[in-house]
Amino acid sequence: MPFGTQEPNRCPRCNQAVYHAEAIPAAGKQWHKTCYRCGLCKKTLEAMTMAEHEGNVFCKQCYARKFGIRGVGFGIGAGALGMDTGDRFGNTESLSNKPNYAVPPGAAGNKAVAAAEE
Repeated sequence: MPFGTQEPNRCPRCNQAVYHAEAIPAAGKQWHKTCYRCGLCKKTLEAMTMAEHEGNVFCKQCYARKFGIRGVGFGIGAGALGMDTGDRFGNTESLSNKPNYAVPPGAAGNKAVAAAEE
C-alpha cells in the first residue's frame, strides 16, 4: 500500500486547500465551513436550505428568485407576483407577459363607441 502525499481538495469558493476536519461535502465538491454560503445573499447554508446550480450553492429562496419562474420568492400568493425580471440577480432571459393573440374583431370599435357616448 503506497503512502504518498495526497493533494488536498480545493474549495470552489476560495480555491484554498480543504482538509478533512473542515470539509463540508456539497454539490459534488468539498467546501470550507466559512465558504459554504449562498452565492447571492451570503447566508450560511445547511443541508436542508441548500440548492445547487451548475456547481454553485444557493439558499432555496435565492435559488427560486434566480432560476425559478418569475415572481417566485418575492412574496406569497398571486397578488404578490410582480413584473420583476430578476436583472439584479443576473437573469438574462425574460419572457414578455403581453398577450400574443390578435385583438378580437370589433374590440377597438367598442372603445370608440363608449368614448363617444360619454
